[in-house]
Amino acid sequence: MGGDLIDALWRDHWVATALLALAAVVVALVAHHVLTRLLRRATRGAPIVHSVLVHCESAAGAAFPLLALQPVWQLAPNTLHLIESVRHVNGVLLIAALTWLAMAAIRGLAQGVIDQHRVDVEDNMHARRIHTQARVLSRSAMVLVLIAGASMALMTFPGARQVGASLLASAGVLGIIGGIAARPVFSNLIAGLQLALAQPIRLDDVLIVQGEWGRVEEITGTYVVLRIWDERRLVIPLQWFIENPFQNWTRTSAQIHQAVYLFVDFATPLEPLRAELQRVVEAAPQWDGRTCTLVIVDATERAMKIRALVSARASGPAFELGCLVREALFGFMAREYPHCLPTVRELHKVEQAQATLA
Repeated sequence: MGGDLIDALWRDHWVATALLALAAVVVALVAHHVLTRLLRRATRGAPIVHSVLVHCESAAGAAFPLLALQPVWQLAPNTLHLIESVRHVNGVLLIAALTWLAMAAIRGLAQGVIDQHRVDVEDNMHARRIHTQARVLSRSAMVLVLIAGASMALMTFPGARQVGASLLASAGVLGIIGGIAARPVFSNLIAGLQLALAQPIRLDDVLIVQGEWGRVEEITGTYVVLRIWDERRLVIPLQWFIENPFQNWTRTSAQIHQAVYLFVDFATPLEPLRAELQRVVEAAPQWDGRTCTLVIVDATERAMKIRALVSARASGPAFELGCLVREALFGFMAREYPHCLPTVRELHKVEQAQATLA
């Protein structure tokens, strides 16, 4: 009786096909697990390859069973009910899984390259350049892979092919409208490639954009996120950086000068101020030892304008050093030369008193 039951099950082609499909899935999952463990051990000495492997594990876990099922459905009899639909669904899912796998491999490759170049060091210019190129190029490549995968999946639908042929046959106005609609996408994609290769900006660069001071926090395939000093975020399309001028304070070096301006009386002695400035910057950890000068740059009918120019290793320390110098010089003048500070308020009071007496 048991033999008759088995014969009856095998005569039902769907049961046999389902059992074969289940066995293929189990073998594929076991093979994926074993192969993953072996490759993890084999790639420990190759960080970039190991990163690609780690990022591809989940996508490969989906692609292996679908790849094993493909020959099962192809070898199944064409007389099976809904077998064509099953083949089509498995093919679409396999394309999606392979697209995911390719994108994961690109992401893992970029992350492996990024991990090899640390940015938490004093001189991280080269590392930031590599980070920017890896992130922008990988995202652009993933966008292209996603578009290719979606196109291949759509081409498996006969209806989609007919729609595509109809659109191509009547390309005229529809082609122009489609081109205009797709322009922002492709312009940002091309701008991303330009930014990755020419690198007018990099991650962690200090920029002045539309009067805002901030650091480049993120570069995606379509926009750049600028972290403003007060923790706001300015989101700018990639194309904007290609078409508009902007300031990059860390384009070739992070070193920068900071100017401090003071308005003082004409009788102010400059040598004591220069000596005090030198003393302050030499004691400041922000100073990089390059520049420390104090000169008169302008004069009005009531005061003269002096500029203290100092240098620092980066824009952040330069701002802190400028504040320190400004406070120290004002404090020094208040102690040693209080009569040389601007006296506009006192003059204004005298004028008011004279007007009252009159």
